[in-house]
Amino acid sequence: VQLQASGGGSVQTGWSLTLSCTSSGFTFGEYVIGWFRQAPGKAREAVSCITNSDGGTYYADSVKGRFAISRDNAKNTVYLQMNSLEPEDTAVYYCAADQRYIPGTADYQYWGQGTELTVSS
Repeated sequence: VQLQASGGGSVQTGWSLTLSCTSSGFTFGEYVIGWFRQAPGKAREAVSCITNSDGGTYYADSVKGRFAISRDNAKNTVYLQMNSLEPEDTAVYYCAADQRYIPGTADYQYWGQGTELTVSS
């Protein structure tokens, strides 16, 4: 099983960026995919997730209205479109997979390596 987050970088306040999470080694369409982030000195935060069936989504209050999650099961990929980025969004972003829909929690079965985002003011 492999999950790989990519697309991070250094941007300025107000910019947009899209992260990608690609996967292999499991039946992607059967799994809920979540995005998480961890800022220096802070606990890991559940940012967003998308279900495997009806495309239902969850967003943390801190990103609601700015971030959008989507998935392409044919490409085994989930995207996180991030708009109006703020310095508070600076963190390492991770994606993870689980067969349960457990929004707001980090109890996921499979985890990938993170991608770093830095937002400067």
